[in-house]
Parts: sequence; C-alpha cells; structure tokens
Amino acid sequence: MTEKEAPAPSGSTVTKPDRGHLIGVGAMWVAKWSLVLVAISLGALLFGWIIEKLWVIVLPVLLAVVVCTVLWPPTRAMTRRRIPPAAAAATSLVVFIAVVAGIIAGIVPSVVSQAPELANKATQGINQVQDWLKGPPINLQDDQIDQGIHTIIVKVQESGTVIASGVFTGVSTASSLLITLGLVLVLSFFFIKDGPRFIPWLHSVSGGRAGRHLEVVLGRMWDTLGGFIRTQALVSLIDAVFIGAGLLILGVPLAPVLAILTFIGGFIPIVGAFVAGALAVLVALVANGLTTAVIVLIIILVVQQIEGNVLQPVLQSKSMKLHAVVVLLAVTAGGSVFGIVGAFLAVPAAAVAAVVVRYIGEQIDEHSAESNIADAVAANEDLDDAEREGVTVDQAAVAPKAD
Repeated sequence: MTEKEAPAPSGSTVTKPDRGHLIGVGAMWVAKWSLVLVAISLGALLFGWIIEKLWVIVLPVLLAVVVCTVLWPPTRAMTRRRIPPAAAAATSLVVFIAVVAGIIAGIVPSVVSQAPELANKATQGINQVQDWLKGPPINLQDDQIDQGIHTIIVKVQESGTVIASGVFTGVSTASSLLITLGLVLVLSFFFIKDGPRFIPWLHSVSGGRAGRHLEVVLGRMWDTLGGFIRTQALVSLIDAVFIGAGLLILGVPLAPVLAILTFIGGFIPIVGAFVAGALAVLVALVANGLTTAVIVLIIILVVQQIEGNVLQPVLQSKSMKLHAVVVLLAVTAGGSVFGIVGAFLAVPAAAVAAVVVRYIGEQIDEHSAESNIADAVAANEDLDDAEREGVTVDQAAVAPKAD
C-alpha cells in the first residue's frame, strides 16, 4: 500500500489529493478572480472617464431625473383622471417652477444681505475659540494655533476653488447656466411625459430574459430614488423648522438664514448637517454667549438624533438604508470630484448602486437554492435506485437454488 492510499472503513482505498495539485488549483482560483477584479476596475475607470468627458450632458440628465422624482406623483394623479400626459406634465412643471421661483425670490435677498454678517459672526466665533485654546487647561502656543488656523484657511480656500469649479463644470461649455437649467426643464418635461413607455420599450429591445431583469432593477431604482428625494426634503424641512424655532426663541441673530442653510445642508447627509450646525453654534457663541451656544448645540444634537433614530427609519424604506460610512465616503468622493453637485448626487447614486448589488445578491441566492434543491432531488433518486438494487440482490441471495 502506497502512502497516498489509506484503508477505508469498508475495506476500499481512498486516494489523497496531491499537494501540488491543490496548490495549483488554489493559484488558478486566485489568478482568475484577480483578472476579474482588474477587469471590473478598468471598466469602472473607463465609465468614470466617459462621465467626466460628457459631464455637460450627464449633469442635466441626472438633475432632470431628480426633478422627475418630485413631479411624477402629481403627474400620475392627473393622468389617472384622463388628463393628457403632455398637459399633465406641463402643468406639474409650471407649478414646480412657480414654487421654486417664489421660494428663491423670498429667501435669496435675505441670505445675500445677511451673508457678510454671518461670515463676520463665524470669524469672531473662531477667534473666540482660539482665545480659549490659549488659556488653561489646554494652553496651546500661539505658533501652534496660528499654524492650525493657517492650515484650515488654506484648506477652505482650496475647497472653495474646487467647489466653485465643480458647480460650474460643464456649465461654461454649455454657454451659460441658463442654458443648462433650460435643458433640465425640457428633459424633465419629456421624462415625465414619456417615461412610462421607456421600460416597455427597453424590455422589447433587450429581449425577454434581460428585459425582465432590467425592468425589475430600474423599477426598484426609481422607487428608491424617488423615496430618498421626497423623504430627504421632508426630513430637512423638519430639521430646519425645529432648529430655526429654537434659534428664534433663544434670540440668536440670523436665525432665518441659519434655518435655510440647515434645510439646504440636509440634502448633503452628515457633512451638510455638521457645517450648518457649526455655523449656528458659532453665531450663538459670539452674539449670545457660551450658555446660549451650549443650548443651541444641545438642540441641534437632539434634533439630529431624532432625525437619525426616528424620522429616517419611519419615513424611509428599509431598502434605502445605507451605512454611515458608505454615506460619508460617497459624499466625500462626489464632492472632491464634482463639487457641490457631486456631493448632492453622491448619496442617491450610492443608493441606486446598492439596489443593483442587492438584486444581484438575490439572484445568486435564488440560483443557489435551486441548485441545492436539484442536488437533493438527484441524491434522493440515486438513493432510491440503490435501495431497489439492494433489495433485488438480497432476494436473489436468499432464493432457494434449483436442483
């Protein structure tokens, strides 16, 4: 008996797999998946490069899709009442433009007129914090504080340049911001007017099997995106109302402007809330003192905790949940590449990508379950055949021999 063979309980021999063969199989598995990951990475880089080159087209399309998630419910309600799709889409779009124009006309003059004062208050707050850091118990040296503040100022200036360039990336090549906004409105009209015919057309073009998967995935993407935008608007409004009311009650100046910034910052999760809250605390610190600033900080923390632990789970679908790390990384990546617009679109993009990943996981689980069931059925059939053969052999063994 060789060393590769060992006696089995039944008396038969079992051959052990060769060590070199196992190493080769493992190395081939690692090489195969390494090539797959490299191909996926190259595809992602190519996709990002195409989006960057076509950003002047991609940006209006993405913004139009976001607008459509808001306009589709009233448009659908009108079409169900036998209103023609074109008339329903035009009515929703006109009302939307009127509402947005009214809000801008009402808040922009106030924000513009009080923005210098807000900046001065924030600067004074930073200087006051600097004075505290010089005293006990921290006792930081002037050069350390000056170096830290200089670093922050440089980073803020660099971020401002990146943000400004990101906001207007592609807009200048489209001649003006007005043309881009006009393109968004035109695309929104056609999307909400002809959108219901898109998925059936795509299904017919891609075929039965692929069309079925595309129909399910695109439907889930639409539901997720629409739910996110509408829910985020409602949550941001609730945050702005409660934080703004607290600032007004405490007599903090610039309360309306800070409430507006809180609402806008709500569409950029984590980062937007942090920036808006920090501004409110700094203004309260300079204008009303330490006690008021601490109370404002408590109000902001309580409202954000209620938002994160009560409003978000209740108002948003479970399929929309994303881990805070994923949200933070998505906002950071989107903001660094495409500025404010990228930070705004980062979380919806991550949520849509999560829908695709979840659907792929469901398909893998479904096929795995079907494979296990098929294996179990085949094993049962083999067992039944073996039992029938065993009965036949036993009967032949006990049968009387003929003379």
